[in-house]
Amino acid sequence: MTRIAVIGSGFSGLSASCFLAKEGFDVTVFEKNDSPGGRARKFEAQGFTFDMGPSWYWMPDVFETFFGKFGKHPSDYYDLIRLNPSYRVVYSNTEKLDVPAGIQNLCDMFDSLEPGSSTHLLKFIEEGKFKYEIGMQDLVYKPGLSVTEFLDIELLKGVFKLHVFESISTYIRKFFKSPRLVQLLEFPVLFLGAKPEKTPALYSLMNYADMALGTWYPMGGMHKVIEGMISLAQSLGVQFTLNSNVQRLDLNSTKAKGLIVNGSFQSFDYVIASADYHHVEQHLLPSSHRRYSEDYWQKRVMAPSSLIFYLGIDKKIDNILHHTLFFDEDFQKHAAEIYDHPEWPTAPQFYVSCPSKTDPSVAPAGFENVFILIPVAPGLVDSEPIREKYFEMVIKRLESLIGQNIRDHIVFKRSYAHNDFINDYNAFKGNAYGLANTLLQTANRKPSIINKKVKNLFYTGQLTVPGPGVPPSIISGEVVAKELIKKHQEFLT
Repeated sequence: MTRIAVIGSGFSGLSASCFLAKEGFDVTVFEKNDSPGGRARKFEAQGFTFDMGPSWYWMPDVFETFFGKFGKHPSDYYDLIRLNPSYRVVYSNTEKLDVPAGIQNLCDMFDSLEPGSSTHLLKFIEEGKFKYEIGMQDLVYKPGLSVTEFLDIELLKGVFKLHVFESISTYIRKFFKSPRLVQLLEFPVLFLGAKPEKTPALYSLMNYADMALGTWYPMGGMHKVIEGMISLAQSLGVQFTLNSNVQRLDLNSTKAKGLIVNGSFQSFDYVIASADYHHVEQHLLPSSHRRYSEDYWQKRVMAPSSLIFYLGIDKKIDNILHHTLFFDEDFQKHAAEIYDHPEWPTAPQFYVSCPSKTDPSVAPAGFENVFILIPVAPGLVDSEPIREKYFEMVIKRLESLIGQNIRDHIVFKRSYAHNDFINDYNAFKGNAYGLANTLLQTANRKPSIINKKVKNLFYTGQLTVPGPGVPPSIISGEVVAKELIKKHQEFLT
């Protein structure tokens, strides 16, 4: 039986493993940490269960499609509920905006902020739906190996409707004038790796995903999706080895013979790297077998990193929802400090997830599970004094904005930033979200899923196609699995 090694157990690695095992390959997943899931791992402490990374469940159709290809449904593995309101935006201690679920409710909210804007909203959503259907049902499944993949008549006919040559900042302002609405619609692209004025308007598809498809939550936490994918993989015969640090690929002139794992050689016919692309290339391969140079990587535009605080609070908190965005400071200044001149932000926007508002299982009775995230530039110097400085800044603002004492009720606290992303995931520059989705880093302009110098080595995940985010990572695994299967069939013939 043909043996395949998958390095890393994040969403892309799990997805690739499932598709390959379904086709009869012998698949082993190597995970360097003591628990699977990559950035979507969980940890437990003092009765709290914390999702370590992703906390937004958007694009439910992608999850349904993935499990459906194995005759399953997400409900076979976890209970999914739609949040309503989807999330809250806090502008000051007297002004907030609850974003409702459902198009009619959204129309009412838009009209309350900008009379008559609901008509524009419906057109905005309609155009976003077109982009979403083209993007998520076609473009993201292309392997990005050649520009000819995009020479499709129907795609070319609709290229101008995709608005790939117009910024989302300009595009949104054609529909809406209210600063609150503009900021609301720009926020989803903040994590794509560029300011709204430099992000293609194609990504209004994310607004469609937000407003039309909704914000959901898998009861128990986002790691329940990981557990579901692992359960599916194991049912297909995939083997998992934890605490397994891949130290290098053992090569002959044109192929990987196997891996050196925890000092021991293991033979494989193919290798899929779901780990950090830069790390695999620059540290697990000799220079003679790298497709890209270190100079190439240094010139890549990265999506943000994050400073995260996981807090256990010994009381219930009012005035926040499951998801709350705090936009009380200058959005443009914070974005410039991430993208234009990377530095620790002066007065950052921040995001709070409080899943205990929805799910009593993630905190002891009467307590709250709180996750605070500050998006920051990758590659910054990370230290405990810096983390504490921002913790004090954010807690002070949070208490002021919601009118409650938080500090005196913290019974558990853990921070996570660049150094942790590097130590746990070998993340290039300590990034949290992968490669920026700029026009020059889209499709076949991303690092390739294949290594032309090592015929049986493939890459998947957020530094290659289709890009960062949970649904794209799941799709990335399927894309690379199909490419490997294709190459294997060519080898057999």
